[in-house]
Amino acid sequence: MAENQLMKRKLSGENGIDSSEPTSKIIHIQCPYLDTINRHVLDFDFEKLCSVSLTRINVYACLVCGKYFQGRGTNTHAYTHSVADGHHVFLNLHTLKFYCLPDNYEVIDSSLNDIKYVLNPIFTPEQIKQMDSNTKMSRAIDGTMYMPGIVGLNNIKANDYCNVILQCLSQVRPLRNYFLREENYANIKRPPGDSSFLLVQRFGELLRKLWNPRAFKAHVSPHEMLQAVVLWSKKRFQFIKQSDPIDFLSWFLNSLHMALNGTKKANSSIIYKSFLGHMRIYTRKLPPPDADDAAKVDLSSEEYSEMITESPFLFLTCDLPPTPLFTDEFRENIIPQVNLYQLLSKFNGQASKEYKTYKENFLKRFEITQLPPYLILYIKRFTKNTFFVEKNPTVVNFPVKNVDFGDILTPEVKAKHNGKTIYELVGNIVHDGTPEKGTYRAHVLHKPTQQWYEMQDLHVTSILPQMITLTEAYIQIYELKQD
Repeated sequence: MAENQLMKRKLSGENGIDSSEPTSKIIHIQCPYLDTINRHVLDFDFEKLCSVSLTRINVYACLVCGKYFQGRGTNTHAYTHSVADGHHVFLNLHTLKFYCLPDNYEVIDSSLNDIKYVLNPIFTPEQIKQMDSNTKMSRAIDGTMYMPGIVGLNNIKANDYCNVILQCLSQVRPLRNYFLREENYANIKRPPGDSSFLLVQRFGELLRKLWNPRAFKAHVSPHEMLQAVVLWSKKRFQFIKQSDPIDFLSWFLNSLHMALNGTKKANSSIIYKSFLGHMRIYTRKLPPPDADDAAKVDLSSEEYSEMITESPFLFLTCDLPPTPLFTDEFRENIIPQVNLYQLLSKFNGQASKEYKTYKENFLKRFEITQLPPYLILYIKRFTKNTFFVEKNPTVVNFPVKNVDFGDILTPEVKAKHNGKTIYELVGNIVHDGTPEKGTYRAHVLHKPTQQWYEMQDLHVTSILPQMITLTEAYIQIYELKQD
């Protein structure tokens, strides 16, 4: 074949190259088929397995049609594909080397570096520092303009509850900066046979693709990330069935923490460094409501004295007031409104709440002793009773900037924080519709431009901050103001 002869000439010295010179000096091996590469069909978001044999070992991507095949020797699926369809340029998805088949020689050409970068984006510490000041839009291969980090996530079937969490977590700067550089977690040792580290790798890959300034398309498919979630959660969270984002967030943060060899210590992982706060819980047992039993109860006994426990938290649960049962004078159910500070008064150490178990009642008070750098609020909208799930439509009035959480702290605890209690909203998750058939969308803040974006799967639109406060907020992430 012509290509074989071309290679032999190169290596034998017919092209003016001395055959006595080592071949390693040839740094540019030309391939006549580079113009057949179609960058529009290349998609490296899906699982890296052969489309014929479904194996994950030694998989190559055909750069002409975008399909994955195994091997490159004779009688392999990639070799057969190259002969049958006339597609010649392949990329090894593991070693990131390019090959021309069926001639089976490596192609070294700097014009292919953009494909390599899309498959595995790499960020230097300088690039990561500039992200918080970068206001430059990037152009996808089809001409679409997009802002790195503000990129739509594909909804495969019913994984919108995962997408909103992943979008909001990608805006948490310490978490993003840690996962953008693979070196930060590459040396973590896990026990043999443990697959949980796959979750860390896949999350890192997803964040690098979301923040890639040289992407071929203006959206990302979280396919590999979600498959790792399904596998490691033992099918508790799936992308064919909707779940509750707060359940997923709680499981995901704890799983990442454990996979990064985290312990109970506050600085043992990037998860705890970013989100871990501490509170004090005062619990007092209530006497039984029956009069006969109450007469026998000794309230001064140790059983009914107040107990104090220290507890860490990754998010705070805020309880909404119950919705009104009756219509107003216009025969319409008014949508009640409540202030955010009213919800947060639960954690001021003075307001007490009754909790009922199967046979005992308790009165609890919560007092925050340490605020985390990133505070997650979960506004409890859904209540389950024996028959169905009810949704509370109460609108929470919250400021987007300069939220002072110091107002709910005791004076001693507030003094410990040295005035660093002012937070700003960076992520807001909203639930629309009924509890069974509702959808989720996220609002995220792009820090350099101070522009808010609404993200619902692949749809990304800019939004005014005033509009965010009118939505039925479900989960919020606040960032501590450093200055």
